[in-house]
Amino acid sequence: MKYYLSICTLLLLCNLSLSAQESAPSTLVNTLKERITLSGYAQTGYTYNDAERSNTFDVKRIIFMAEGKITDRLLCYFMYDFANSGNLLEVYAEYRFRPELKVRLGQFKTMFSFENPMSPCNTELINCYSQAVSYLAGVTGSDPLYGAQSGRDFGLLLYGDAFSNLLSYQLAVMNGQGTNLKDKNNQKDVVGTLAVQPLSWLTVGGSMMRGTGHAVAASAVNPNIAVGDNYTRNRWSAGVLIKTSPIEVRTEYLTGTDRQVKSHGYYLSTTAHLLRNFDFVASYDYFNKDRSSALTEQTNYMAGVQWWFYPKCRVQAQYTYCNPKQNNGYNVLQAQLQVRF
Repeated sequence: MKYYLSICTLLLLCNLSLSAQESAPSTLVNTLKERITLSGYAQTGYTYNDAERSNTFDVKRIIFMAEGKITDRLLCYFMYDFANSGNLLEVYAEYRFRPELKVRLGQFKTMFSFENPMSPCNTELINCYSQAVSYLAGVTGSDPLYGAQSGRDFGLLLYGDAFSNLLSYQLAVMNGQGTNLKDKNNQKDVVGTLAVQPLSWLTVGGSMMRGTGHAVAASAVNPNIAVGDNYTRNRWSAGVLIKTSPIEVRTEYLTGTDRQVKSHGYYLSTTAHLLRNFDFVASYDYFNKDRSSALTEQTNYMAGVQWWFYPKCRVQAQYTYCNPKQNNGYNVLQAQLQVRF
């Protein structure tokens, strides 16, 4: 990974050096300014959870991003999270042949579902993603077999938009092992998405992920899969996006198979723009880790508000009632401040 990042950095610096070797220092500064984009955001807040007897302020993310344009078509990208002991999230190079065909190589978000590719600074939930997406895309580690991979992996991606953005596609071959790790089996995951936008405010699409997982920990839901075992790991999803001025809706149905255990879930998230820069948000979120048993079901109901006090900066407050089938329901209160540059 360090070697790959060094190659991208070296290519960028060589390009800048060649273009500015006979220019004044001010020209070099202008070239750097034009070709390198730095950005970032931080999210910090408060969480009360009566099931865990938790009552704490915390820092969720401190993200730094850098994009370097090596040429008008070739770029490199880097993302790092400084929170929680630090973690390299993304590093890749991308070549843009045309809007219909772009190629990306490196570590980046797995293009599964509508939600997983979304940035935490754009999702309406403080917890970012639905139960199904968190589990099936390996976001939070709720699936111990997959582990907490932040929904990312290492691989090769082809993607683009065609017919004046009527059709969008992504097709990737990925390790299937997660972030900052080499593949631990000889099989690769194939991930694909297809979305159609028949109207400016309506998108309909689906995605799939087929491959072989390598268990990084034991799971009570899958007791027949031991640590280090290879197992069939397939997922698919179908959903709808609605984006209008007064309201936005995102809903999906997702299902997965881990060897013989099948899981499924669905969610509906809504953002209503009530006043200027002020939104009401709500979501219904159901997931069952094992469809053969009702004991692994959980349904979450969330309602909250958010105020965008500056472009890309907001304050959020949310209440979630979590209703697991096997245990008593519990309450979660959250508040979050997001700042971005």
